[in-house]
Amino acid sequence: MLFAEDGPLSRYIPHYRPRAQQLEMARRIHDALAYRGRLVVEAGTGTGKTLAYLVPVLLAGAKTILSTASKTLQDQLFRRDIPAVRAALGLPVDVALLKGRANYVCHYHLERALADARLASREEVQHLQSIARFAERSDSGDRMALKDVPEDSPVWPRVVSTRDNCLGGECPHHKACFVLKARRRALEADLVVVNHHLFFADVLLKDEGAGELLPAANAVIFDEAHQLPETASVFFGESVSSGVLIDLARDVRQEAAVAAADFPELARAAAELDKAARDLRLALGLASVRLPAARALEREEFRASIGVLQERLARLQVLLEAQAERSEGLANCHERCKTAAGRLERWLSPDAQAGMVRWCEAAVHAVLFHSTPLDVGSLFARQLEDDARAWIFTSATLSVRGDFRHYLNQIGLPEAQTAVWESPYDYGRQAVLYVPAQMPDANSPGYTRACVEAAWPVLRASGGRAFLLFTSLRAMNEAHALVAERLAAEGHSWPLLLQGSRSRSELLEDFRRLGNAILLGSQSFWEGVDVPGEVLSLVVIDRLPFQPPDDPVLAARIEAMRRAGHNPFFDYQLPHAVISLKQGAGRLIRHENDRGVLMICDTRLVDKPYGRRIWQALPPMRRTRLLAEVEAFFAQAPGTASAAGDG
Repeated sequence: MLFAEDGPLSRYIPHYRPRAQQLEMARRIHDALAYRGRLVVEAGTGTGKTLAYLVPVLLAGAKTILSTASKTLQDQLFRRDIPAVRAALGLPVDVALLKGRANYVCHYHLERALADARLASREEVQHLQSIARFAERSDSGDRMALKDVPEDSPVWPRVVSTRDNCLGGECPHHKACFVLKARRRALEADLVVVNHHLFFADVLLKDEGAGELLPAANAVIFDEAHQLPETASVFFGESVSSGVLIDLARDVRQEAAVAAADFPELARAAAELDKAARDLRLALGLASVRLPAARALEREEFRASIGVLQERLARLQVLLEAQAERSEGLANCHERCKTAAGRLERWLSPDAQAGMVRWCEAAVHAVLFHSTPLDVGSLFARQLEDDARAWIFTSATLSVRGDFRHYLNQIGLPEAQTAVWESPYDYGRQAVLYVPAQMPDANSPGYTRACVEAAWPVLRASGGRAFLLFTSLRAMNEAHALVAERLAAEGHSWPLLLQGSRSRSELLEDFRRLGNAILLGSQSFWEGVDVPGEVLSLVVIDRLPFQPPDDPVLAARIEAMRRAGHNPFFDYQLPHAVISLKQGAGRLIRHENDRGVLMICDTRLVDKPYGRRIWQALPPMRRTRLLAEVEAFFAQAPGTASAAGDG
């Protein structure tokens, strides 16, 4: 028996032990693969869902695409989980790893970056030289294999290609292309590991009749499937940003220096576009905001800046058209210029895209123009029409107490089969859910300070070893300053880590190594983070993760639901918040020996009638509103670190 205590899996999987939930899930997935079914399954932390789908997939022997939420999880599956299961089963399954093109070094753009030599610092020069040496010796060109260059180095965007700036068959380095090598491997493999962004990029290309990225397959499995609706919104929509135009201007200057040095007007026009794109961000003020198109265009300065941008874009397009035949690079820039101008024009036209929400976002350094579909489900369902493949969706958080309606509507599969397996962990013994007795309204001005004040005695009881998770970056940064003040005032030596100060992987590595750190994070740390053992014994969540009501896409969807006779709060906002909260809460208990406290500062969880629906959807922890019970829990906690989790 494969899943038995003394079976082959136990010999190859560290800390393996049989679980009834895992076996049942594997059987359901086996049946769905055999009958080409559509199955949506929720498996609580500790079920071992990775093995539950890998074993039937490898045994089936059919061509399968396995899509997960992030590149980190891709690498974990490809380098650790799949090889272990393949060895346990003794099957010669050929596996390929395939990522989006921006994850592979591009020979052409690396060559251009080396020739351009305009870098901001000596460190960037060293990064570029390291990448050049890596490209010469690497078989894959996968940037994650180069540890010497940080993943957030500003050099990376200059040495990889995008869908827009790839020269395709016209590239002089076409035969050596790392992306094409990876795609050829995927065509030959039995199991192809991708991420959700790449999956939807493939869908988009097929819709446009522009080919495909992924091979044909008999089955598609989505792990971390709760992220699919958000990813689908991006790919079924359309966007253009000032950052894209700044990159275009840079590439035009580089190409012109090589292929059109005798035509200085081109470089001047590129510089003018660069300035217009940067001025556009300034026209929206310093704050980061998200605005519906109509409200943004009410701002006279912003509207005037867009007019200047369109003029500069049109001027550059004319000049590029005249010079496009001089090089493949200039021809590519011309196409990119036309595409960007078209997207901006459609965004400015209120009648151009039915069923879309037009909005703009002022990020730190850029303005992004978005058109987002109101209904992703119908668009996704269209991809599955007359599709004979098996489709399997799995995550730890897809339902509200076993009710999948919200998720099924989001992915357009209301008739799909569903199943739920609860976590095998003993949450009543291992964890406490603490909601403070006295807290101000979650929308009051001093709320974040109150959260830090309420959490402080709990942090003292836990001795650090905590994640403080916030629903906004602003609250996170405010709390960071307040916690730093308290640490200094009381002389505690707990290390303080902050999302954004370094890459997520570096922060997690430090958190695990230090043993008593406090890490403050926002969305990046609510999910996809696995820190088993006593090193993480407290998770504090500042408020229930309802989407901000002034979010342009949410506001438009609420209005559309009201017109259709639905209740937006109970049919959409509440289920969305429950699923998000389950993700955050899931950071706490990652192994059967873990113990800890989940502190949710927002008293709406207890005070509001809908709060009961929320906490009942969380794992069945012991609940309290008394600080003394939390302190007693930590005082009784054994000081033993646990083995690695397998959530």
